[in-house]
Amino acid sequence: MRTSMRRDFDWFSFHAAVLLLAGLCLVLLVAPTVIVVVVSFTSGFSLRFPPPGYSLRWYAALMEAEQLRAAAWNSLVVAGWTTLLSVVLGTAAALAIARSPRLSARLLDSLFLSPLVLPALAFGLAALMLFSLAGIPVSPLTLVLGHTVVCVPFVVRTTVAALSQMDPVLLESSTSLGASRLYTFRRVTLPLIRPGILAGGFIAFMASFDNVPVSLFLRDAATDMLPIRMWQDLEGRLDVTVAAASSLLILVAVVLAVVMERAAGLSRRLAG
Repeated sequence: MRTSMRRDFDWFSFHAAVLLLAGLCLVLLVAPTVIVVVVSFTSGFSLRFPPPGYSLRWYAALMEAEQLRAAAWNSLVVAGWTTLLSVVLGTAAALAIARSPRLSARLLDSLFLSPLVLPALAFGLAALMLFSLAGIPVSPLTLVLGHTVVCVPFVVRTTVAALSQMDPVLLESSTSLGASRLYTFRRVTLPLIRPGILAGGFIAFMASFDNVPVSLFLRDAATDMLPIRMWQDLEGRLDVTVAAASSLLILVAVVLAVVMERAAGLSRRLAG
């Protein structure tokens, strides 16, 4: 009887501790976001929580913030090109390594994952030194290349997960019926792995749009990126329009995540 009560107490204490830690982590993750959203509606002239009053004045001011709008457009263009390159290269890499038993495939898999292991600041500095030695000046092109290197692994992971769930009998049946490799890829493989590609592309887009370390080293003076511009505005004068911009970015990220969950099953792809 005492042993049974002891087991029940251990089970209860363990689950209570896990729930407490999970709740604490959830609060630490959600609370800053909630505070930013609330502060963005302040009627005051400074970032203060709780705000003295509520107003939409800073969202109206955001429409007139030319530097923020220009930086947002630059980030959008870079993220768009980065996503396109990451999807093409990541899908090709995933097709090459997903079902190959060779050691070279495993080495390539590790190579494509290495940007996720290397600190972003170290990679940004190393990329800057490489471009300098090659005589290539920093520009939007070097920025896109740097973002692509750190974003390709996301597409590789989700596409490999999608390929691992595909029945190889489908490919064998297509080949036995006389279909070429290109036709099989276009009509069989691509439709089946499209959710994985979309999920990886979404993550690559968000990672590129919000990337700071690589952008710090590989952008030129004329290319202002939104995360860096927001940081500079906060560091210099605690501009409340930054909170309004952050709230809009949170809203866009949530909407895109919901759309991707409906279209590609994002959570399943990440778990896979």
